[in-house]
Amino acid sequence: MKLSERVKPISYLKSHTAEALRDVSVGRQAMIITQHGEAKAVLQDIDSYERNQESMAMLKLLAISSKSKNEGRSKPAKKAFSDIRRKIKESTR
Repeated sequence: MKLSERVKPISYLKSHTAEALRDVSVGRQAMIITQHGEAKAVLQDIDSYERNQESMAMLKLLAISSKSKNEGRSKPAKKAFSDIRRKIKESTR
């Protein structure tokens, strides 16, 4: 479906709610809702929403990791694991 076919005014959503929900759920295509000719909201199925949220979380983790590395706040995995083992041994004494 073309993007232009997925843009609907809020009046359409009000009068065709069940159909709109079925369309986004079955077609897995988001619907853009307009008000006074301006895009105001996006209606999408829950699976797509959850995947998008998980992707955003992963991207945020990657950005944080990259920033930490660039700021010198990282160490090789071998060193990190040896530090963890040492802390475990110290805590069990």
